[in-house]
Order: sequence, then structure tokens, then C-alpha cells
Amino acid sequence: MTVAFVGAGNMGGALVERLCEAAWPVTVCDTDPLRQQQALAAGASLADTPLSAVAQLGPQDALVIVVVDADQCREVLWGEQGASFGLRPGQAVVLCPTIAPEDTVAIAQRLAGQGIDCIDAPMSGGPQRARDGRMSLMVAAPQAVVDRHAKLLAALSLNVMRVSERVGDGARTKLVNNLLAGINLVGAAEVLAVAERMGMDLATTLDVIERSSGQSWIGSDRMRRAIADDLAPRAHVTLLEKDTRLAVAAARSVGFEGPLGTHAARVFKDAAEAGMADLDDAALLSFLRRPAPRP
Repeated sequence: MTVAFVGAGNMGGALVERLCEAAWPVTVCDTDPLRQQQALAAGASLADTPLSAVAQLGPQDALVIVVVDADQCREVLWGEQGASFGLRPGQAVVLCPTIAPEDTVAIAQRLAGQGIDCIDAPMSGGPQRARDGRMSLMVAAPQAVVDRHAKLLAALSLNVMRVSERVGDGARTKLVNNLLAGINLVGAAEVLAVAERMGMDLATTLDVIERSSGQSWIGSDRMRRAIADDLAPRAHVTLLEKDTRLAVAAARSVGFEGPLGTHAARVFKDAAEAGMADLDDAALLSFLRRPAPRP
């Protein structure tokens, strides 16, 4: 089986490396020259456009989209030189970005009109987990579609989470997961900022938290980097700003307004507007260390 990727950034690039190492034929389309060179070094072929990326796909092969948002997904599929113009019935689009459920459903319906399957498959866990197969892949699609592409899904992750047969439920699951991740990260950054004001050693404090009831994976992962002043972007602040915003909007669409999600989303928005948008989201500690504005 052949796989086409559009998007070979932190997550997409890790998946490209994983599949190439397993001897899958992979074609990559990415606009960033650095990502192109990394894909070549991994053993992938390059394509100039999404349309040319899918040119060599076989009758039951797939396109994996790993971009940032719904607008980019639509551009990949239906923009000038869009992949959908080269896809054929029986092939599938594996949709991995974190986007609103209604966008996932609309994209799937439009593809279905062309006889093309859509697998709603957002992912979570970060680049290293994607590279070694430990990331979560949240899959929602009809069973027959999943069965046809089971080998690819298993190659992408050892942790394929079968959510439902309803496209859109993968997106819904990812949003509630990322809302909790955002809440946990804001909480972890806040308590370490408090601990620092109290004169405590942050590394020791985090050691205790990791062995106590306040532990969270994202809190430990990001705050360890923040303490080391390692803000090289693995996941930009803009990503959880987008994801928490979409999650809060999804909650409101079903009449739910919780006490924490809105506040967490506001912290990410404020951090992005304060100039931290392109930093790793571990920068939240630096943001919360800042003195509060005077009234």
C-alpha cells in the first residue's frame, strides 16, 4: 500500500518517519523546505502539490492530512491543485487535524459525494509518541471503511482508539480531550508560578506533584521543559489556543457552559496575544510569572 501525506510538520513528519522505517511507500507534500528535506532523508518521495501527491495511490490507498485547521484541510482537498481532483472511489482521506466536528462532517460529506471515504482520526500525544507509535489515534468511521484501511491505521499507531462509526465523533473526542489538557496545563503553570512566589524550588515541587494527586501528563511534560527554559516549539501556544476555543464553542453548541474551559481558553488567547504564539506551550509558565496588571 502507498500513502500520501500533506503536512509533514512535527506530528506529520514523525508519522512519515515511522512509515518509511516500516518500508511503506510514502509521498509527501509540504511547503516548508526543511520539512521536505526531512521527509527525503526519511525515505519518502516529494510532491509539489496535493494533487500530484495522490497521483500514485492505488485503488484502496489513502491520503493522510496533517495540517492545522479546517480551512487548510479544504485547501488541500479542493483548492487549486487539490488532492480531491486526483482521488478515486475506494480511496480514503485520513483526517488528523483538530477541527470542529461540523467541519469534519462537512468535509466527509463532500468527499462522499465523490465516492471517497473519510476516516475521522485526530491524534494526541506529541511528536515523540507519534514517532514510536504510542500516540492516541481517535478513529470514527463506518466499520467497513476502517476494515479496508486497518493496516494503515495500525502502522500509524499502536494505540488506535475506536470511538464510533459516526464521522465527527473523533473530532468531538479530541476536543474534550484537549480541553482537559488545556485546563491541566493552565493549572500546572499556575501552581508552579505560585510555588515560585512562595520561594520554593520548582523542580522539587514538580517531583512531589508527579507522585501525588495533582499529577498530569501534560503538566509534567511541559513544566519540566519550562523549568529548563526549553521553549523550542513542539506544540505552539496557538494550537491549544485554537483547540480550547473550538472545544468551548462545541460545548456551547449543545447548551453547556462549564466553569473552567472558558477561563483556560482565555489564558491561551492572552498568552498568544502577549507575543508567545509561536513558542512552545510550556511558555505558559513564563506568561503566568508576569506581574498582574495594576487596576
